[in-house]
Amino acid sequence: MKPLSIGRAWEETVVFIKREGGLLFPVAFVFLALPPVIFQQLIPASVTDCLRQMGDRKTAILAFQAIPPGFWLGFALMVAISVIGVLAIYALAVRPGISVGEAMKLGLQRLPVLIGAGLLVTMGGGAVVIVLTVLAGLISIVVGMAAVTALLTVVVFAALGFVGVRLFLLNAVVIDRPVTPLDAVRQSWALTRGQFWRLAGFIIVLVFLVTIVQTATQSVFGVIGGLVGGPDIAVLVAGLATAALSAVIQVYVMVMTARIYRQLEGTA
Repeated sequence: MKPLSIGRAWEETVVFIKREGGLLFPVAFVFLALPPVIFQQLIPASVTDCLRQMGDRKTAILAFQAIPPGFWLGFALMVAISVIGVLAIYALAVRPGISVGEAMKLGLQRLPVLIGAGLLVTMGGGAVVIVLTVLAGLISIVVGMAAVTALLTVVVFAALGFVGVRLFLLNAVVIDRPVTPLDAVRQSWALTRGQFWRLAGFIIVLVFLVTIVQTATQSVFGVIGGLVGGPDIAVLVAGLATAALSAVIQVYVMVMTARIYRQLEGTA
């Protein structure tokens, strides 16, 4: 098995985006950048107040109950549109030469598989958490609840990180292969075997850089918007700028993920 080359994947990503950016970026802006901004502007003040009131558990439950069903329907629609857009971009990245329409159609067709794979991972993770919670309850009798809670938190976050890295290629597998949800999970897990630390390092650096850039963008454009039109305009301008930047970053990440997928697919 040849080692994964992150540098090679990045070089291929830059070349690919220079050639296909005219297809990738419009899809990203329409399906990834605009829906969250539009949804945020349409949220009623009553819902915003409910979300702000979530402090202790009892208050949070009451706040959730006060949120109208239409909010959750709109949220689900926004997520569905964004996921279809993500799959379409993966289709364009993994299968160069297809049209945007074909990519959208493929993304829509493969959406149930991705949802099924996500449910499988969620159910598996839930089962593990239940087992760990039961074990923690038994151990806490001996060593105390505080120590067990801290240990359980570390274990759960470590497990989530491990699974997230091992399933890093799940979207690419779903869009590129005619697989079932279970096979998608198995194959994406198999592709990352022996590559955990390289992928983990790449993801950590990526998250760190993206966080810094997005925070700076939101702050700068928020100040500009505030100077031009007041607090409401500041929120809108900062949201648009951050969403646009996020869409650009996501295009690079998804194309690079596709290049990593092709590398590992060739060595599997």
